[in-house]
Amino acid sequence: MKLSHICAKLSWSYEGEDREISGLQAIQNASDEHIVYLENEKFLDTLKCTKAGAAIVLEKHRSFLPKGCSVIISQNPHLDMAFLTKLFAHDIVGSVQKPPQIDPSAIVMPNAHIANGTVIKAGVTVMAGAYVGENVTIEEGTTIHPNAVIYNNSIIGKRCHLLSNCVIGSDGFGYAHTKEGAHVKIYHLGNVILEDDVEIGACTTIDRAVFGSTLIKKGTKIDNLVQIGHNCELGEHCIIVSQTGLAGSSVLGRNVVMGGQSATAGHLKIGNFAVIAARGGVSKSLEGGKTYSGFPIMLHKEWLKMQAKISSFFKKEQGHS
Repeated sequence: MKLSHICAKLSWSYEGEDREISGLQAIQNASDEHIVYLENEKFLDTLKCTKAGAAIVLEKHRSFLPKGCSVIISQNPHLDMAFLTKLFAHDIVGSVQKPPQIDPSAIVMPNAHIANGTVIKAGVTVMAGAYVGENVTIEEGTTIHPNAVIYNNSIIGKRCHLLSNCVIGSDGFGYAHTKEGAHVKIYHLGNVILEDDVEIGACTTIDRAVFGSTLIKKGTKIDNLVQIGHNCELGEHCIIVSQTGLAGSSVLGRNVVMGGQSATAGHLKIGNFAVIAARGGVSKSLEGGKTYSGFPIMLHKEWLKMQAKISSFFKKEQGHS
């Protein structure tokens, strides 16, 4: 859509060149066909270097835009971004007319649904009740178990196992908020990529990205009943144990282990070979190569010392009573 057409639909005004816009993108990844928005001032330096064609910003941030970038002045850039995502949201069904391509050696069981535009390669097995949406790619030797759901534009690598009832590529949990407290849905325009040899447990959910991709790198194993939020990135050979939850844009290095019922806040990083013990609550970025416990999160050995002191204190108190 032309920038002028977008602004007319949303009753906005803009300054600068009218250009063709193909979608939204993160500030650092944008090209001249993208619109970006600035919500957090910590990205002001990144905004100065953006290659975006247009940006939604507060008036006070106009001067940070590079030359040639068209500007949409907003009182609430995050809320306006949410309205904009609806214009670029794809239909869940019916937008692709090209029939699926299924390799002759692939096995697709009865009652599995394979949508248009999807490519299923050699040796893939899709079991009964599975749903594979439009423009999905499933590489060689992967097995999709009964009732698994793979939404549009997802990319599944070689030799992956997607166990029953897992959901890959659903919309993330994201909303902007009006002054009156209403919640405006942010349509997630990205996808999910699983690299080779990834296993996804039963009833696990992995949300598509707002822009770009939610990425699970090769060799990572994810247990049952895990939630991976939008735009997360999991490094190679991670282990994520049951009932763990990762908030949006969490980035895990390689070989990170997260114990059962552990969790992260969003927009943080966990270094290579870190271990988060069961029920650990990660509220800040962590160095790799260490074991952490508790909430607020701390080194495991410090958590053990604290537990010993607490136990000793209560034993003394009981002795006095």
